[in-house]
Amino acid sequence: MAEELRSEEEQLEAIKRWWSENGKSLIAGVVLAGAGVFAFKAWQNYDASQSEAASVRYQQLISLVSQPKLEDAGVKQARTLIGELESEHGDSLYTQMAHLLDASMSVKANDLDAAATALQSVIDNSDDSYLQGLASLRLARINVERGDNDAALALLKSPLAPLAAQAAAVRGDALAAQDKRDEAIAAYQQASTLSQESGQPVYGLDLKLADLAAESSS
Repeated sequence: MAEELRSEEEQLEAIKRWWSENGKSLIAGVVLAGAGVFAFKAWQNYDASQSEAASVRYQQLISLVSQPKLEDAGVKQARTLIGELESEHGDSLYTQMAHLLDASMSVKANDLDAAATALQSVIDNSDDSYLQGLASLRLARINVERGDNDAALALLKSPLAPLAAQAAAVRGDALAAQDKRDEAIAAYQQASTLSQESGQPVYGLDLKLADLAAESSS
């Protein structure tokens, strides 16, 4: 029994010494761990609130640009919302989608340079491959409209599968504008095949093919 008591007393003394030497660092570690958990939860809450704020602004933007006719005041308000998304939620997916809407508004206003700038921003900054592909497709269309067909073709080298039919059609437009009729016909035929396979209609292909066939036979 004496041996057991002495052993217990020695163990107790050992525990006291260990606590004296390590207790403060242990407490600090627990506090830091607790602070880390708190910080992570706070970050999650902040991130969620930021995402919600960006979503609200984007919904407001959608409501504006979906109007049948957007007056100057509405355009100004839309630009303000886009600017707020850019400055406060620059890394958000909503901001990149807002740039796509910005480009659409610019096209309607016949400001192709502004539309091209908005689309290039999506291409350069978005982490979403589909949005990048969509922006590239729309920018290619604008380049064809501006007569920069080489730039349009460069953007269409590696189209995403969901956009392949539309990309082939725009490639046909660029080639037709360069008087490369045979290549343009092949691109339009590819667009037609891809459109049927994917079930995604691409309008005007038959008319474009007929026009090129008529030019070739004349």
